Amino acid sequence: MPAVSETIVREYFELHGFFVRQQRKFIAPSRLEDDEIDFFVLNPLPQPSAEPLPFVLASADLARLQRAIVVVKGWHTDTFTAGLLAATPEIFRFVRPGASEHATKSFGPDGPLSKILVVPALPNGDEARQHSIDLLKAKGLDAVIPFRTILSDLIEHIEINRNYLKSDLLQVIRILKNYDFFREPQMELFKTKRPRAKDKKDAAG
Repeated sequence: MPAVSETIVREYFELHGFFVRQQRKFIAPSRLEDDEIDFFVLNPLPQPSAEPLPFVLASADLARLQRAIVVVKGWHTDTFTAGLLAATPEIFRFVRPGASEHATKSFGPDGPLSKILVVPALPNGDEARQHSIDLLKAKGLDAVIPFRTILSDLIEHIEINRNYLKSDLLQVIRILKNYDFFREPQMELFKTKRPRAKDKKDAAG
């Protein structure tokens, strides 16, 4: 599952024009070797803006992102509640001092460096959601991206009349879209329901 989750995140950033460098291809024998950092990403053409980036990033916000350390937590059946975050302090090892040295070696010392965590989901309730966000900020994170945002964006941008031979992931999404396994949420929301047989009979009577 980690490899699949990382592939999804890599394709997402590359789709938005980022250069993506993976920390390493092998599994380090010790967690002390910074293997919790999954990607270093660089936007070669960031759009300047006086507005700060929101903490929960949407796809439209990526154009203003310059450089980042990205950590992927593909715990797809979990919600990142404050309790889960408090019980798994190892999540935050990548924000400790010195973690940015590898990114500096990859992309140079210039420009701000954001620390981004890709999460399965944040709590739905406003209070619980804000509690989790406050805790993540307090640990030194700059932003999070929910997996739903990433997957929705990939599905939206894939075109069924293109052959994505260079990417198994994009090709699978294209095939699923071609057979209508993905539908526009707005279309489903406003879709007119078919009248039931009883309703037809009542209308005729």
